[in-house]
Amino acid sequence: MLYLLFVSILWAFSFGLIKGVLTGIDPFFVSFLRILLSLLVFLPFLKKKQVDRKTTWQLFFIGMLQYGLMYIAYIYSFNFLKAYEVALFTIFTPLYVALWYDITRKKISWLNILTAILAILGTAIVVWQDIERSNFWMGFLIMQISNIAFAIGQVQYKRIMQKQPAVRDAHVFGFLYMGGVALTLLSSLIFTDWANLTLSNTQWLTLLYLGVVASGVGFFIWNVGARKASVGALAIFNNLKIPLATAVSLLFFGESTDWRSLLLGGLIVLISLFINEILRRKQTMRLSTNEQTFP
Repeated sequence: MLYLLFVSILWAFSFGLIKGVLTGIDPFFVSFLRILLSLLVFLPFLKKKQVDRKTTWQLFFIGMLQYGLMYIAYIYSFNFLKAYEVALFTIFTPLYVALWYDITRKKISWLNILTAILAILGTAIVVWQDIERSNFWMGFLIMQISNIAFAIGQVQYKRIMQKQPAVRDAHVFGFLYMGGVALTLLSSLIFTDWANLTLSNTQWLTLLYLGVVASGVGFFIWNVGARKASVGALAIFNNLKIPLATAVSLLFFGESTDWRSLLLGGLIVLISLFINEILRRKQTMRLSTNEQTFP
């Protein structure tokens, strides 16, 4: 579990760094460079012969969605939201995973919808004093695009890799990042004002940290920890970055909030996550019993 805790702390600082250090830099360029650096970390482990051409292209297009569109929307949302709000809004990702799973099997679970409503309610309590803030809802909607892209990508990646039991994740993960680089590069070529793009040494170091350490090394260490941890511990650490990132943004990056609203809303969000985790385990057990696979 120390591996998972270490990575959770790494990721917790990412939100405040993006908001505090990279504000004002074109988000399309930031997304492109961050994914490019992550790709460079994974390239040495890439084994093209492990999968066929069809699977390679499937992974490529999943990467465009899961990492390309996700990072563009995620980083762009910092133009409208505080760092702790961005961290808090990532809470919807596991709920979208459950809902997308329901959609793919053409059977909607009303309990999954209930958990989503609870999460929305809890989040609204935390940020209610800022709801009237200019462009707040724009930031919220952009974050939902990021969450949905990441959730769908997770489910589709799992479906593909279950058909490739002999293939290790590290050997094909580069294909995902290639897709992400392709989309973010295209977006940056269209929208980034390259002629007037200037970065300080601190901003370059921050991008290096986000791309190489937080995303590249972080994902590797996370995968090692995930194989060692129990299912329950993995679920807890999957969401630990949210309170950690919120605390880091408030304590280290000078952001402010109503602590009473944060605690009350956070409790409701945790309840929704608890319900979602129970449902996820029941679905996994049911699928195992029926000798089916998670999509």
